[in-house]
Amino acid sequence: MSNWRTPMIKKFEFWLVIAVSVILAEVCIYFEAFEALASFVENHESWELDEFIIFFLAGGVASMILLVFRAMELRAEVKRRQNAEEKATRLARHDTLTGLPNRRVLTEELETALESVRVSGGECAVFLIDLDHFKPVNDVYGHAAGDALLIEVAKRIKAVVGKQGVVARLGGDEFASVIPYEAGGDLPNRLAAQIVRNMNQAFYIEGARVQIGSTVGIACAPRDGATASALLHSADLAMYEGKRAGRGGHRFFHAEMDDRLRERTALENDLRKAIADNVIIPYFQPVTELSDGKITGFEALARWPHPTRGMISPEVFVPIAEDLGLIDQICSSILRASCTVARDWPKPMTLSVNISPMQLKDPWLSTQILAILTETGFPPNRLIVEVTENAIIEDLDKAREVFQSLQNVGVRIALDDFGKGYSSLYHLRQLNFDHLKIDGSFVHAMNSPESAKIVSAVAGLGKSLGMPVTAEGVETTGEADRLRALGCEQAQGFLFGRPLDAVETAALLRGEANNVIRIDRSA
Repeated sequence: MSNWRTPMIKKFEFWLVIAVSVILAEVCIYFEAFEALASFVENHESWELDEFIIFFLAGGVASMILLVFRAMELRAEVKRRQNAEEKATRLARHDTLTGLPNRRVLTEELETALESVRVSGGECAVFLIDLDHFKPVNDVYGHAAGDALLIEVAKRIKAVVGKQGVVARLGGDEFASVIPYEAGGDLPNRLAAQIVRNMNQAFYIEGARVQIGSTVGIACAPRDGATASALLHSADLAMYEGKRAGRGGHRFFHAEMDDRLRERTALENDLRKAIADNVIIPYFQPVTELSDGKITGFEALARWPHPTRGMISPEVFVPIAEDLGLIDQICSSILRASCTVARDWPKPMTLSVNISPMQLKDPWLSTQILAILTETGFPPNRLIVEVTENAIIEDLDKAREVFQSLQNVGVRIALDDFGKGYSSLYHLRQLNFDHLKIDGSFVHAMNSPESAKIVSAVAGLGKSLGMPVTAEGVETTGEADRLRALGCEQAQGFLFGRPLDAVETAALLRGEANNVIRIDRSA
């Protein structure tokens, strides 16, 4: 507070001195003090008062000069403080990196727009813009490149919105915009589509070509919310829904999203508890030789027996676990439980387990798998690790390193869903796979000559490379016969057995429960 008062005090001092000087001068003139002083000096010349008066006058002039400099200093200090206050105000209302308004300003603009909607009609849209694949830019090129990319992103969004609305950065890789428009107009749809297109175009940052994308969630007032917080919440739900659906687009809010969010939140809470309580368990689906019908192994599939929802499939809970960063815990738990069960199977029998794309990014993955094998006493040469193309395309070198570490101790690596990706042959050249699995979509479409040719070609490719080929999703004897005729060696699917729990699997292997093996599409 004292610093704030200093310029005011100095200004008061200056004008006080001036006022006192003027008053004293007027008093001296009124009482003819100067004439009296001159007479006094003349009558006492021996005292040499004239030198004293000159010294006194010189001191007065010097004091005036000091006052002038003090006034100049005062003005400079006032200016500095004004600049500092303006800078502080700007920092409080703008993002320091991009120069865009921040969340505080966005909220104020949104409240103003909503008031206009209430008073004058019209509508107002809120965009929440989240960048896709931004984190790898920071990881690969560094945070300086990430900052440079954010600046360019801000420019592109501003170029689209222009004077039609306000653009703000909310933090991280999330931006927002408030756009008033005429009722019933198509402006939000057009602008959001243009933003997505612009974000899909390559950026050139520090000499590198960078490809990202964006997902835009849109909420419109008054339909989707009457307050700023409600509208931002609706836009956030729409953006989340867009990301869940596959990213790279724009999505308008609708009421069902709120219900899905509550459902998702409930599942997340239940999933955390299920993981902590080891409720998620492995089921085992037989892998069968097509030549003689013998079981050669099992694929472990995670199942979640929910107390009220029944059996929840991995297609539902695995994406949630990946979003929550819990997939490693689930996969480690399933691998440990599966190895413990499979340890008692007949010795040649194999156990296949799946690893997710997120797991493959972990540099300690192979160490963790080998530690579980040691802990459970399961032989590495009976384990098959299955991986899809989607899991390896992001970092081929890291995948190769993980695979080699596992293969060095006898673990086999299978390329799952072969033929479904866009560069499988390239990956076969780069990575030393031991096994191929044909995606079930080709099996079900074998009536098509093209699909039949693909299955035949994959079977032939596996044979020429010395890799067993397993067809997935076999449901009919006709499909099994066709696969056998095309040269496929192994198959799995409901025709040969539904996924079984550990007890049913043991019974199957003992030959004590032949009724367990049946086509059961309800599992």
